[in-house]
Amino acid sequence: MKKARFFGHGLPGMEKLELPGKLIVIEGTDGVGRTTHINLLHDWLESQGRGVLVTGLSRSPLIGEGLQAAKQNKLLGRLTMALFYATDFADRLEHEIIPALRAGFVVLADRYVYTLIARDTVRGTDAKWLRDLFGFALIPDAVFYLSIDIDSLVPRVLRAGKLNYWEAGMDLGLADNLFDSFHEYQSLLLQEFEKMREEFNIFSISSKGSINSVQSRLRKRIEMLF
Repeated sequence: MKKARFFGHGLPGMEKLELPGKLIVIEGTDGVGRTTHINLLHDWLESQGRGVLVTGLSRSPLIGEGLQAAKQNKLLGRLTMALFYATDFADRLEHEIIPALRAGFVVLADRYVYTLIARDTVRGTDAKWLRDLFGFALIPDAVFYLSIDIDSLVPRVLRAGKLNYWEAGMDLGLADNLFDSFHEYQSLLLQEFEKMREEFNIFSISSKGSINSVQSRLRKRIEMLF
């Protein structure tokens, strides 16, 4: 049975923790189909008789509502928001993810610390500080990044009506309107994820194919974990 592995120092007292479950992360910007594919994977894995837990950013019972309020008010600074997100993640890790993995569940994470690191790196936060901050995070069994180029992403997001202040990076002052700011900000995020792929062993899958073809590639890779 595999032992828990952490990015850095890990959580106190959990160095020898045994985790029979699997932690699978689906990364990618808004508009690439993360939710669709996670829902399909959830149903597929459950049809095989596996227990499945889905978790995602800003969903902590402890701090999720406060984090959403902070985003809405736009009053907190860059480092404070980074710590807010880290607290949300830590709560979900300790009270949702690890208990599910100990029980043998498959945990599907709708984004993970990689998104948080990429976002804050683009905002100018020190890269080493961010990696140290998330040193308590478990290393997943697999990380899949649904990749897309910016010119293909923009029409998807516009059709879905998902342009908003934070996803457009309006706090960075990249442009004076949502559309141009979104284009610039998401381009920077895509570049950052490209840099992170080798460092964090992230497997990239193009999201430009049909839902069935992308899902098929995901399932083939996930089957290799069992």
